[in-house]
Amino acid sequence: MFQTVPSTTLRNNLADVLGEIAKKRKYLLVTKKGKPVSALVNLDFFEDLLALTSSKYLKGIKKAREEYKKGEFYTHEEVFGKL
Repeated sequence: MFQTVPSTTLRNNLADVLGEIAKKRKYLLVTKKGKPVSALVNLDFFEDLLALTSSKYLKGIKKAREEYKKGEFYTHEEVFGKL
């Protein structure tokens, strides 16, 4: 189940709620009169969402998977050497 926060609680405790999102949670659903109306997300999660909606990012993943299937990849050692 999703973690929710009523809009009145958010309004009265904004700093605490933002701190919780930044440190403990990826997101919280904000409710008004018991119904979800919006979401607050931490920055890392938001950046992931943006990347997943980027056509350039998705094309890069598709290309990488195709190259991998063809055997066109580098081993860890080839990339980083012996650390």
